[in-house]
Amino acid sequence: MDCPPTLHTDRLLLTPLQLTDAAAIQQLFPQWEVVRYLDRRVPWPYPQEGALVYVRDVALPAMAAGREWHWMIRTRAHPERCIGSISLYDQPGNNRGFWLAPQFQGNGYMREACKVINAYWFDTLARPVMQVPKAVANHASRKVSQHEGMRMIGVRDGHFVSRPMQVEVWEMTRSEWLAAQVDA
Repeated sequence: MDCPPTLHTDRLLLTPLQLTDAAAIQQLFPQWEVVRYLDRRVPWPYPQEGALVYVRDVALPAMAAGREWHWMIRTRAHPERCIGSISLYDQPGNNRGFWLAPQFQGNGYMREACKVINAYWFDTLARPVMQVPKAVANHASRKVSQHEGMRMIGVRDGHFVSRPMQVEVWEMTRSEWLAAQVDA
């Protein structure tokens, strides 16, 4: 499978994940504000080599197999510095995930990143639907989905790094996404 392209927005560069990104992930990711609403499969406390193991043994092989697409989020003003990550997954009920270092939250970066990632999902990959699970307590993530025009289609039990809680599943179809692009 070909490496996904670098994607651009007005303020961001989304660069395909590389093994060399593991050091930046290891520095930014293991913060409670980042991991608390992630699936409990994420080890906590985060191991010293956690990012390297994840990138090398999980994410890059899944990218090579064409099952996942991962990008590091960078600002155009400081392209050498990662501020978070966004991913697409070819998994029923779980098609997109993201995280952003706390010091960069609240600036609209994730909405901007999601817009171009959604275009990749629906236009480039031609997927018919995007489903995004999230912890019910993750209000910031819910706001991103609401802003995109997604709708909640279900609630189920989930287990997160912080504790067990409900998972909301949000959805948008390709036709809904295309209609929103015409209105934009």
